[in-house]
Amino acid sequence: MRIKLTVNGLAYERECAEHVTLLRFLREGLGLTGTKEGCGMGECGACTVILNGRAVNSCMVLAVEADGAVISTIEGEAQGPSLSDIQKAFEKHHAVQCGFCTPGMVMSVKELLADNGKPGVDEVKEAIEGNFCRCTGYVQIVEAVMDLTGRPGGKGELEHV
Repeated sequence: MRIKLTVNGLAYERECAEHVTLLRFLREGLGLTGTKEGCGMGECGACTVILNGRAVNSCMVLAVEADGAVISTIEGEAQGPSLSDIQKAFEKHHAVQCGFCTPGMVMSVKELLADNGKPGVDEVKEAIEGNFCRCTGYVQIVEAVMDLTGRPGGKGELEHV
């Protein structure tokens, strides 16, 4: 099947087998390998992308279902050679350790901030609850988002998440 979609502002038109997931299409069809495959079952969030304004697990969406869609991946997050504000906040708060979960976390936070520019700690925790991180313990991630938005709950104010 031939599909058309816009990824990170660029239009693509490609042939795609009906059984291929959006994750596989992005990684293998477009070479956008920042979106990671973790569990392959929609449980870990490593493959999170923004599809038509909503964070989705790309391993659970068929590429043909994304025909005509607008998609944002981690590759579109940086502005030229500079990191995005979300990425800078993650770096500042050491919210990146092994980095495997980071692309999905960033995309989940991006959706949250598009919907709510000043989320509270509980809203941040809810937004990232579908993203598993085995390294940071989540505290640094929440601190990064709280600092980015100027809300209380920044560095040193969270006992545990």
